[in-house]
Amino acid sequence: MTATDAFSSGQDTRDIPSRPDVMAAPALSIDGVSHAYGARRALIDIGFSVAPASFTALLGLNGAGKSTLFSLITRLFGIQHGRIGIFGHDVARTPGEALRLLGVVFQPRTLDLDLSVTQNLLYHAALHGIGRRDARGRSHEVLARIGLADRAGSKVRDLSGGQMRRLEIARALLHRPRLLLLDEATVGLDVKARADILTHVRELVAEQGISVLWATHLFDEIGASDDLVVLHQGRVLAKGEAPRVIADAGGSDINTAFMRLTGSAEPSAGATS
Repeated sequence: MTATDAFSSGQDTRDIPSRPDVMAAPALSIDGVSHAYGARRALIDIGFSVAPASFTALLGLNGAGKSTLFSLITRLFGIQHGRIGIFGHDVARTPGEALRLLGVVFQPRTLDLDLSVTQNLLYHAALHGIGRRDARGRSHEVLARIGLADRAGSKVRDLSGGQMRRLEIARALLHRPRLLLLDEATVGLDVKARADILTHVRELVAEQGISVLWATHLFDEIGASDDLVVLHQGRVLAKGEAPRVIADAGGSDINTAFMRLTGSAEPSAGATS
């Protein structure tokens, strides 16, 4: 069995910024980043990059440092050591330019359950300074794209878990970012809803050229065509094309490769953390 065989099947490009510095730079670059909470080191000199128009999976168990990294990228935490860049813009030095190109879906849900689907989107648009007429047009566009156009007037509390996640992705895309971060976006969803979310996000990469960093602890969410970063106890243990990471680790599939890299014996596809 080859490394590739081991996997289970499971905005307009004209909006892409045309400045040479943006086009030439990685969508995301992490260089020598470390972070500590007092004496506890959450991230230890990590480095990797996300290529433009690519899907990169950040694989790690709970406590690996994935959420800490997302908090640094989005400036919820200040960067203690190292550098983070988004399409060539330094997150610490030019945060406005960097974060303008970024959309985020955090693990905890942050929708207002008592507002309608459209009202949630319009509120988010206002925070980004998008005019109301433009916001309504963009809301119709993203809702059609994620298959929720018929639920535009529904209260969010009446949506299923998978529909709420799709709405959060739509909201993250409303200001037309070029890089999308998703932190454990399928937690709590059933198998079909998880597959639907993954399919939708991969379509964003293939059809619209959006770059994605997908953080997960579930082995079956890694695809054969993905770039893969294995993060464990604050350190990057492996990075590269997923089949190559598996082969270099001497594994027959992603499960055994992860166990060889980390010394862990965690459950595989569909496991909960």
